[in-house]
Amino acid sequence: MNIKQLSLLNYKNFDSLELEFSASINCIAGANGIGKTTVLDAIYHLSYGKGYFNPLSTQNIKHGEELFLIEGQFEKNGSTEKISCGFKKGAKKILKRNGKLYDRITEHIGLLPVVMISPADRDLISEGSDVRRKFIDGNISQADSTYLENLLAYQRVLSQRNALLKFFAANHTFDAENLAIYDEQLHFYGSSIYEKRQAFLTEFTPLFLEQYRIISGEKENIALEYHSGLHQKNTLELLQENQAKDRALQYTSVGIHKDDLRFEIEGYPMKKFGSQGQQKSFLIALKLAQFQFLRTQSGTTPILLLDDVFDKLDENRVAQLVKLVKGEEYEQIFITDTHPERTEEIVKATGEGYKMFTLSS
Repeated sequence: MNIKQLSLLNYKNFDSLELEFSASINCIAGANGIGKTTVLDAIYHLSYGKGYFNPLSTQNIKHGEELFLIEGQFEKNGSTEKISCGFKKGAKKILKRNGKLYDRITEHIGLLPVVMISPADRDLISEGSDVRRKFIDGNISQADSTYLENLLAYQRVLSQRNALLKFFAANHTFDAENLAIYDEQLHFYGSSIYEKRQAFLTEFTPLFLEQYRIISGEKENIALEYHSGLHQKNTLELLQENQAKDRALQYTSVGIHKDDLRFEIEGYPMKKFGSQGQQKSFLIALKLAQFQFLRTQSGTTPILLLDDVFDKLDENRVAQLVKLVKGEEYEQIFITDTHPERTEEIVKATGEGYKMFTLSS
């Protein structure tokens, strides 16, 4: 799969922009803040119906304007897919496929797989468990629409249960039977979500370990550890055991919404004991494993977006990364860099066709 054309109107820092891409490698160079990352984010936006860096539509409109519009022409399995995504202040976001409006943006998820590798990915290591859960959920949802529906349903019931707990506290009352209705629903949806997360990580972890081994040259022992309260007890048991605690806290303290994915190096937390280079290698390996997983699940080769990935990697790891992404399993690749000469030298070494874009103010 590849994107042939992209046009932007009032998207972030661009008044307007039109680009035609190579089906192989596309290098976007320029100074910091010029809009290199915005081009990649627009491609991601057309795939997922939201921006990679900021999902709030109002904050993706160019300052002083009232709306933005992104349009792209994709080639997939010999067919053309024309996707447009627009948003006007005070209105609902509009996402269209070949001129037809989607009823729900979630219907679009999985059609055009895209994988972004960016410095912003460090949040996976540095931030809380919700970021890592979103990584797991995003991967599964690309290939399993039922999972996404169950996840959205679980989140709705969770919000309702939390509202009920707050109501009990505010009114000095309690209704066990009413609470049990929500407990049963969380158990139903949570059990399915937990099982699919386990199945995903069983398939995903070997892919990740292999990618890291290639990038690092087998220099470190790393691991992914899935932590969940459901390892020991089911959702219903956990909710019943923690009922008094939840009433005191006025929110639901246990369940799959508390799951986490622990990152380790040599048996210790990557966040505390990994160097910058090791952490970046870890994150790149995660995303390349995501690429492999989505490629297998969708039967479509994702577009790979590499945003400023060459900083903080030594020459050997850069060489290993280039070796990885010039393999036959990769199709269209986008690379941003502040140094056009460095980028061109790297892509020339692949022996693949490429196109250079230099953005200026």
